[in-house]
Amino acid sequence: MVSDSNVNSLPRHIAIIMDGNGRWARSRMLPRPVGHREGVKSVRRVVEACINKGVRALTLFAFSSENWRRPTDEVSLIMGLFVHTLKKEVGALDRNGVKLRFIGDRAAFPANLQTLINESEAQTRANTRLDLVIAANYGGQWDITRAFKSLAGRIQSGELHSEDITTDIIADEMSISDLPLPDLFIRTGGEQRISNFLLWQLAYTELYFTEVLWPAFDERQLDEALLWYANRQRRFGRTGDQVEQLKGA
Repeated sequence: MVSDSNVNSLPRHIAIIMDGNGRWARSRMLPRPVGHREGVKSVRRVVEACINKGVRALTLFAFSSENWRRPTDEVSLIMGLFVHTLKKEVGALDRNGVKLRFIGDRAAFPANLQTLINESEAQTRANTRLDLVIAANYGGQWDITRAFKSLAGRIQSGELHSEDITTDIIADEMSISDLPLPDLFIRTGGEQRISNFLLWQLAYTELYFTEVLWPAFDERQLDEALLWYANRQRRFGRTGDQVEQLKGA
């Protein structure tokens, strides 16, 4: 467990690419769908751990805009798993004070899934204990493109002039702009890339990669990532000496 002395070093916002469901199943001679179902159990464990630790926000990359390229039967399985999981879990999330929201282009999803997404967001909107963000049919390039289309519309309407645009104005147009930027990014499964996830938002995020496959990721694995994070010196362009001076001020 992360010690009390490190509590102030806990990230406010954790972003996770949950990679390795299929490989976890294959390593056990099981069908890929079993890996996806076991992955849902890991989501539950990590959400509960974040609530207990006082993490402010958790963003999970559940389905990328590139994942439509997977075999049709696997995509259908994932869509069905979304529906099943929302029906089963939203009540418990609501009782535990979790605000659920989705980012991404939901228009491509089946109508029943879109309805469940909208209903689950409405049901949990007033909760404040943890913001749980599910990135589904999401891509960082899509997010940036959408933001710039919005800004272009504001310029066209006369609300903005091009010279008025700053990084802060762009940031306000991005998904989850009301949340703290991610402090810690975790990717399971051994790959070391961010795969078009939160490209704008991860600019100064600490990147943690683990070989552990997502269905095997639990609170102990999360604690290892949190301990690693607690020992990082976040400089944001400053020197290490400047950071230490700020800590002592």
